[in-house]
Amino acid sequence: MYKINILFCLLFLGITEGSFAQFGSAKQVSWTTAAKKLGDKKYEVRLTATISGNYHLYAQEQTVEGPAPTVITYLPNPLLKMDGKLIEQGKKITKWEEAWPGNVHFYEKTVTFIQVINTKTKAKTNLNGKVEFTVCNDQLCLPTSEFNFKIPIGG
Repeated sequence: MYKINILFCLLFLGITEGSFAQFGSAKQVSWTTAAKKLGDKKYEVRLTATISGNYHLYAQEQTVEGPAPTVITYLPNPLLKMDGKLIEQGKKITKWEEAWPGNVHFYEKTVTFIQVINTKTKAKTNLNGKVEFTVCNDQLCLPTSEFNFKIPIGG
């Protein structure tokens, strides 16, 4: 009987942990990536977030402390050089939020992050990195999640 109780407890904990994991930010956002050649050794990389339900994803820059901004980091690649700032394309909403006592910037439904990249050679390589993001609605914020990406460039 003791072994059955332990098995039941482990099974319950596994189900509960899996259920909570489904509530993270990653379950509310789907990501797509693309690279487009702009010219000789010049590419435009796009990371597009599609946000479900009534959630919103915070912009990269905030004017108040509190909400976790979206952060995109690239792994070092000696064949690639970033050209300019990472820009956001979408309908940015600025709204006063009591939870952070100030204006915050976020996106609903969709946002695309665009980075222009120069390659040092014509060899095929990859842009690797991750996006750290948090989504919230009017009642709660979900735990921060990561999206790892690998985007083919050149070749």
